[in-house]
Amino acid sequence: MKDIKELDHQYITGTYNRFPVTITWGSNDIAYDENGKKYIDLESGYGTNSFGFCDSDWINAVEEQLHKVQHTSNLYYTEPCVKLAELLARRTGMTNMFFTNSGGEANECALKAARRYQHLHKGPDCYEIISMKNSFHGRSYGALSATGNPHYHEGFEPLVPGFKYAEFNDSESVESLVDANRTAAIIVECVQGEGGVNVMTQEFADALTKLCREKDILLICDEVQAGNGRTGTLYSYEQLGLRPDIVTTAKGIGGGLPIGICMFNEKTKNALVPGTHGTTFGGNPVACAGALSIVERLNDGFLDSVKRKSAIVFEAFRDAPGVAAVEGLGLMIAITPASKKASDIVNECLENGVLCITAGPAGEKVRLLPPLTVTEEHLKQALKVLLRAFAE
Repeated sequence: MKDIKELDHQYITGTYNRFPVTITWGSNDIAYDENGKKYIDLESGYGTNSFGFCDSDWINAVEEQLHKVQHTSNLYYTEPCVKLAELLARRTGMTNMFFTNSGGEANECALKAARRYQHLHKGPDCYEIISMKNSFHGRSYGALSATGNPHYHEGFEPLVPGFKYAEFNDSESVESLVDANRTAAIIVECVQGEGGVNVMTQEFADALTKLCREKDILLICDEVQAGNGRTGTLYSYEQLGLRPDIVTTAKGIGGGLPIGICMFNEKTKNALVPGTHGTTFGGNPVACAGALSIVERLNDGFLDSVKRKSAIVFEAFRDAPGVAAVEGLGLMIAITPASKKASDIVNECLENGVLCITAGPAGEKVRLLPPLTVTEEHLKQALKVLLRAFAE
């Protein structure tokens, strides 16, 4: 039989530059390849395996639901979907949820809802949406058009019309693009993930709040990567005092199964009505059962442990040899090398049993997105490997 890598190259569309590793199984923060080599996982599937590999509570929740109902259409009620929506409403203050299969789909829902809301309230000319340069919101056409990075647009023009791109953390740049009669919404990540783990300033957050309130512009917070405990709070916008009209999330809330959610507040909850949007798989009872087991455990004590482990990472890289900067929030962290290429550091870490990835417009930073359940022991072991790779 051919090697799995050969079969991949033969049968899988070549859209990924994979590492030369086949992950065969894992336990919490440890992954193993086909040769039995052990890796400390500091990327968790781009932040998706928030409770690591094969979390027992998550498996039990998923397995229990699999023995009941694995799928129905959205013509019927299912308990896991409703329970998850109720819990999120209670924890966030948002009022209504639309379930999808991914973060990109959640953002598509948000963009459609924002335009339809303003169409009803301001008229058909109010459809423009402002996003930030170096943002990432997904790869389907609406989400791609909202993504403020020309690299992802190349070869796919013309994009969906009506999107403008402002400088992140620059309120004057945003204000220069606003037309109260045409600007429907501003979509923003409080921590830009793909863009380099750039953290929103309090000044910028306050300016967005004021601008949206004064001009009646909807504020959409994309919490696909930064949400679900990743930054030390349930959602990162909480730390900035933002009160978004729409919130999108995915990745870590599913614990490894595909799920996305678009959350609406009281103002926007009726923007979508029967016939305006839909999904076949969104709200899948198995995915929702798994997500429910994740959110139920994101309590204050658990979030404190995320902050504690975050402090360990920041302290390790502060003034470390070969490190130009360390930035981020919680366990969403990027380290800029002083001279080496970030990709070289990532490859060295891979060889030495640590999984991490790059970030930034040119992949110039090393990004860490460990499982929130990473043990302090394994975290410190991995940091030794990383620090050595930066210093050499």
